[in-house]
Amino acid sequence: MEKARILIAEKLADEGRRLLEPEFQVDVRPGLAPADLVRVIPQYDALIVRSATQVTAEVIAAGQRLRVIGRAGVGVNNIDVAAATARGIVVLNVPDGNTIAAAEHTVGLMLAVARHIPQAHASLQAGRWQRSAFEGVELRGKTLGVVGAGRIGQEVGKRCLAFGMRVLAYDPYANAETLKNLGIEQVASLSELLAQADFLTVHTPLTAQTRGLIGAAELAQMKKGSYVVNCARGGIIDEEALYQALVEGHLAGAALDVYSKEPPGDMPLLSLPQVVATPHLGASTREAQLVNAVEVAQQVGRFLRGQPVRNAVNLPALSERQWEQVNPLLPLAEVLGHFYTQAVGGNLNEVEVAYFGDADGAAVDFLASAVVKGLLWQVVSEPINEVNAMAAAQRQGVKVAVTRSHPRFDLPQPYLEVRVGREPRQHRVGGTLSRFGQPRITLVDGLPVDVSPTPYLIVSRHQDRPGIIGKFGTILGNAGINIAAMQVGRKQVRGEAIMILAVDDAVPAGVLRELQAIPGVGDALLVTLPANLVGAAAGSGPAQGLASA
Repeated sequence: MEKARILIAEKLADEGRRLLEPEFQVDVRPGLAPADLVRVIPQYDALIVRSATQVTAEVIAAGQRLRVIGRAGVGVNNIDVAAATARGIVVLNVPDGNTIAAAEHTVGLMLAVARHIPQAHASLQAGRWQRSAFEGVELRGKTLGVVGAGRIGQEVGKRCLAFGMRVLAYDPYANAETLKNLGIEQVASLSELLAQADFLTVHTPLTAQTRGLIGAAELAQMKKGSYVVNCARGGIIDEEALYQALVEGHLAGAALDVYSKEPPGDMPLLSLPQVVATPHLGASTREAQLVNAVEVAQQVGRFLRGQPVRNAVNLPALSERQWEQVNPLLPLAEVLGHFYTQAVGGNLNEVEVAYFGDADGAAVDFLASAVVKGLLWQVVSEPINEVNAMAAAQRQGVKVAVTRSHPRFDLPQPYLEVRVGREPRQHRVGGTLSRFGQPRITLVDGLPVDVSPTPYLIVSRHQDRPGIIGKFGTILGNAGINIAAMQVGRKQVRGEAIMILAVDDAVPAGVLRELQAIPGVGDALLVTLPANLVGAAAGSGPAQGLASA
């Protein structure tokens, strides 16, 4: 079997590459021009980048084999995540790898701009001794305003508290209890923060909502003689407005590591003596680069093996506990989707995924994506997985509802059911896990069954009468098709019944027509299920997590 191919398109610590090489073909090609990346990407299953490579919609469209993009860092603004999601390509990042490096660089820039350290150094190197020209201010007793109190913002706050600063944070999504425990005061509005801050630092991603978040009006609300620091993303602070505030003397200084255009070129802001600037060095420590390389390699490798990944930006963010809840159920969820489409079929306008058990809401939503992936596998032409399943459903006009209920005494636990349509014409298939953690189909349109799914299943709807099962056996035997297992379900004697046969081989259309012609048989269909989902049931090993195909 051909090894999956991985392209590392930027300089990455060797430890990351070495982790991948035993299992995968890894090519390191830093500095590819955009046109060259488009030309070579069709050969690769995975792409690993840092911040310089622009993974555009054109690159993603050309990546015919591309299944996963790994960003060795926290931001993904150089990746067209929407285009990747539409193609079912997982986008991974390393949210924690840069945290300490970025926090320390932020504090370093604060000290540098407060004490004029770079300017004093340059003056001394030029042979001048100008102590009075570089009088600075202390951080002690000042108020730091933090916009964005995530991992990095919190780490900056902790370090500045140690300097004796008062730390305020504005972040509508932050955990108030966490900030309180750290000694950081949360404020209700950006204006409240700006009015009190002697130093302002931003630590938010660059989005449509945060672009230009700190503009002329916001800078005017700050105290005269205050300072601004940006180690997050260029464009969050309006650079022209910042320039004017510095030139007019409203702000005493600014420290920048990031720019709306990188490299920034001939930017007037950088010519001001009260500005300290570095060339996007926030993550540039040996420790951070090592962590980023190792973690992105581990996550890309896990995905290519079909194992669950936790740092996918276009998948629900699940905790370790939620992964433990959801991972064993993913094969079952997808099997139910595949089985429904082939064994029941019909209009998919309205789908309900009903879960009974103890899993959390986000985990159940992820299960629903796996169900929809199975439902649409043979319906849509584009590659589909948990990443783009819900978007594909929306494009197909399929409305998906997800319900979560506590365990019920009359149902196996955990229990998952797919319901399509509305009563009284609603169709349902349901299933659970065996005590060995293997998928089991336990309900088909109100008829109880107990089926261990295998790659080939014959599903028959017929009248419960003597002789029908024997005729199935005779026809299949004459065709040389071996029956591995059989399950019959019915509600009452001589009433409607369902039979599911696990067979070792695909069944030719002619044999199916013979089965359908048996008196009393309403239909006989062949259901094929992906081997990677039902391997555990067939005795070939444990089921995997997020499918990478």
